[in-house]
Amino acid sequence: MKLVFMGTPDFSVPILDSLIEAGHQVVCTYSQPPRPAGRGHKEQPTPVHAFAHQRGIPVRTPKSLKSPEACSEFAALDADVAVVAAYGLILPQAVLDAPRLGCLNVHASLLPRWRGAAPIQRAILAGDHETGVTIMQMDAGLDTGAMLLKESILLLPDTTASWLHDMLAAMGARMIVDAVGRLEAEEPLPATPQPAEGVTYAHKLAKEEGLLDWSRPAVELDRKVRALNPWPGVWFEMGGERVKVIEAAVVPGAGPPGTVLDGQLTVACGKFALRPLKVQRAGKAAMTVSEMLRGHAIPKGTVLAQSAR
Repeated sequence: MKLVFMGTPDFSVPILDSLIEAGHQVVCTYSQPPRPAGRGHKEQPTPVHAFAHQRGIPVRTPKSLKSPEACSEFAALDADVAVVAAYGLILPQAVLDAPRLGCLNVHASLLPRWRGAAPIQRAILAGDHETGVTIMQMDAGLDTGAMLLKESILLLPDTTASWLHDMLAAMGARMIVDAVGRLEAEEPLPATPQPAEGVTYAHKLAKEEGLLDWSRPAVELDRKVRALNPWPGVWFEMGGERVKVIEAAVVPGAGPPGTVLDGQLTVACGKFALRPLKVQRAGKAAMTVSEMLRGHAIPKGTVLAQSAR
């Protein structure tokens, strides 16, 4: 099949790789424009851009696809199908209609739950028991198209966003090869409209979501630690310093929210307590809590900040 691939972050790279390895001809890759990154704030290509360049595939990085020129350039590729995975730009109808078989989207949720930008993290934050990947025939709406393939995976009490990201990327890579292969063979790939019930939106993550509000239940804060690392990160404030929490556990305990209950930095929450296990102070390497406490004691009874100033 003659394909156009459209994607941006690390999640998309295994999906592009799987299509190449399956023998399809990827005639062009679209990705978000390079952005400043790192200490030098030099412009860096996206992971998909860098990977496609390594594989010798042409890359286009328009800021928008809405202009007639952008639509014409896309249509001129004369693709059989476009595969979209976490691209990050809205596709106008002219682009959706250009490939002979339309545009397929690899979406990291069980649609219609968690349409939108951050389905992996939102599923963990909400305490969902399962999530998965949906291969969708794209239309003009936000993740509203008909479902072609769907597979689920269980979410366990210790599931982290980084682990789930990698599992769903691998699942999506396998599923899209199956979907494109069936289209190529002209095998039936029934399109099931999404139900109107159960629609939720996975809004884009915001930095301020990472603050630990000790008045909330400990199980909720634990989900936040597992969902929001590595970005935007999860933290509490201690003496004016921001301390990032990388790993934590829910443990028995009670007291005024934000109160340190013992010498292990167990903190009382709205219900039960949260014990950070791995932390990172500003400008320092990540360390265990015991390592941090050896050089920076936090006595029992200390009250940590509960909300942003």
